[in-house]
Amino acid sequence: MKVIDLKKKIRNLRKKGFSYTEIQKNLKIKIPKSTMSYICKNIKLTLDQQERLRLKSLRRLDSARKKAVLVNRKKRKLFLGQLYQQNLSITNRVNKNTLKIALAMLYLGEGAKWKKHRRLTLGSSDPKIIQTYLKLLKKCYGINPIKLHCRVQYRHDQDIKFLEKYWSNLTKIPLKNFYKTKADPRTKGKPTKNKNYKGFCVIGFGSTKIQLELEFIAEIFLKYIKGL
Repeated sequence: MKVIDLKKKIRNLRKKGFSYTEIQKNLKIKIPKSTMSYICKNIKLTLDQQERLRLKSLRRLDSARKKAVLVNRKKRKLFLGQLYQQNLSITNRVNKNTLKIALAMLYLGEGAKWKKHRRLTLGSSDPKIIQTYLKLLKKCYGINPIKLHCRVQYRHDQDIKFLEKYWSNLTKIPLKNFYKTKADPRTKGKPTKNKNYKGFCVIGFGSTKIQLELEFIAEIFLKYIKGL
């Protein structure tokens, strides 16, 4: 195709409102958009044509964004999977001592300290934290859930009976071992936004010895870490 004829076809398509990408596809050519822009420099598009190209550009950008999100999601899934596999062997050498360290560090972060509260007490709104704590108590000290006591701190618009049943089913602590509590007065008139929030579960056990032992284990471990 002669250069003059090619330029004429490019200009004719541009006058009809075609984008440079559409012109390339229509004529089956590969010309830099900067070159086509120069060829069509004196052509003025109508407002309708400009709007069409603008919407087409927005759709193209939206499609590219969605594709990028999917690609990034796949990359992250692969990355997390690799991390998980790389650390699977970390449990191969776990014994009762390492479980006690895990329990002590958990208690250090979530449990009540001896000087303020002389009773083994830990609270959390996260079911996984509570379940892990109970599992470690049983493994390290043989404490059965039926020996524990529980109380649920809750918001004013929540049903305490429902919450107690939820935590009782989760922890296997009998309902008769639940202390009576009152709703937090600060939450009155303030609806709970997080519908998955099941209150703050506090687990108690009358053993100062275990409480002190866990605090000492945490202290010893922190000193060990500091000396590395």
